[in-house]
Amino acid sequence: MSGTVAAAEKGSSTTKTPSDFLKSIRGRPVVVKLNSGVDYRGILACLDGYMNIAMEQTEEYVNGQLKNKYGDAFIRGNNVLYISTSKRTVAEDE
Repeated sequence: MSGTVAAAEKGSSTTKTPSDFLKSIRGRPVVVKLNSGVDYRGILACLDGYMNIAMEQTEEYVNGQLKNKYGDAFIRGNNVLYISTSKRTVAEDE
């Protein structure tokens, strides 16, 4: 029985919840996709239980094209389709 408990404890330490993920990406670059298809890319400043999002250094992309840049942006949670960590590619750096 102690082996089962040890296995359960080991498994629970590696399990991450969506809440853990959201806490871990605060202060990091993210992509926020809205239900309308518009993407916002910037630094995640804060997030609440309603998925309201505050971002810094925000860029707005429509159909993959940069449309606007904002210093700070607030996105109401009911408009959010998903939040993803931003991945930079070699092409973006050139």
